Amino acid sequence: MTQSTSPSILITGATGTIGSELATHLSARGTPFRALVRSLENAKKLAQLDGAELVVGDLNDAESLVRALDGIERAFLLTNSSEQAETLQMNFVAVAQQTGVKHIVKLSQFAADLHSPVRFLRYHAVVEQKIRESGLAFTFLRPNLFMQALLGFRDSIVHQGKFFATAGKAPISIVDIRDIAAVAVEALTRPGHENKIYDLTGPEALTHQQMAAHFSDVLGRPVAYLDVPPAHLQQALLSVGFPEWQADGLLEDYAHYARGEASAVSSAIQEVTGKPARDFKSFVRDYATVFS
Repeated sequence: MTQSTSPSILITGATGTIGSELATHLSARGTPFRALVRSLENAKKLAQLDGAELVVGDLNDAESLVRALDGIERAFLLTNSSEQAETLQMNFVAVAQQTGVKHIVKLSQFAADLHSPVRFLRYHAVVEQKIRESGLAFTFLRPNLFMQALLGFRDSIVHQGKFFATAGKAPISIVDIRDIAAVAVEALTRPGHENKIYDLTGPEALTHQQMAAHFSDVLGRPVAYLDVPPAHLQQALLSVGFPEWQADGLLEDYAHYARGEASAVSSAIQEVTGKPARDFKSFVRDYATVFS
C-alpha cells in the first residue's frame, strides 16, 4: 500500500536480504520510501508494505534512474555482487548528483581500500571516492562478513554436520544483516550521520571453529568446520553455479580473513542504534529451524 506522503528516500537492492530488511524497518516506522526494482513481479512482498512506492528501472538506464530519483533527498545504494557492480554504482552516483539528491548511504565493505588485493574491497573504495568527489553528503556502511552468509552452508550443516572454507584459524568480527539494516535506517532518517564511515561488526571476533562450536551447542548435535585448500573451495563454488569472477573474488575475501585482517570489533552498531550488536550464538538460535 502507498501512503499519500511523497517519499524522499530511495532504496536500491530492496528485494535482497539487507534491502528488504531495511524496507520493513522503514515501513514499521511509518516512513514512506521508494524502491527501485527491476520488475514488479519479483517485488510483490515489497509492494505490500505500508509506505512503499515501487518504480521499475535499471542502474544501466540513466533515464529510469532520473525517474526513480525525482524528488528524492536520500538514497540507499546497494547492488548485487557482479562484475558490473562498480560501473552500476558509479552510474547511480552520477545521476544522483544531477537530480539533486543530498545524501547517499552506501553499503560498502569492511576494510575497503583502493589498493587492496581483494577486488570487492577495491571496487567499494572506488565508488566511495566517487561519492566523496561528487560533493554529496555520504554515509559509508562497512560491514564485515555477514552471519547470514553461513546460510549458504545450510545443506552441508544439515546433512553432513560440517561446513568448510579457507579462513584458517583467524578470528572474524562477523555481523548480523539485521543490525546493518538498523544502522541504515538511522542514517537515512535522522541527522548527524552525514560524512561518516561506520565499520559494522558483531560484538566479538570468532574463528570458524568457534562458530562451529556455537552451531553444535544450539543445535544439540556435532557441527564441525573444515579448513580446505583454496582450489577445493573454488571448485565447490564453480560447481554450484558461481561465475569464475565471483568465485575468485570470494577466495580473495577469505584470504583477507585468513590473514587476520577482519578481526577488529567496532561499537558503531551500539552507538548508532542504541542497541547492542547481535552475537553469533543469538543468530544461530534465531535461525535454528533453518539448520535443523
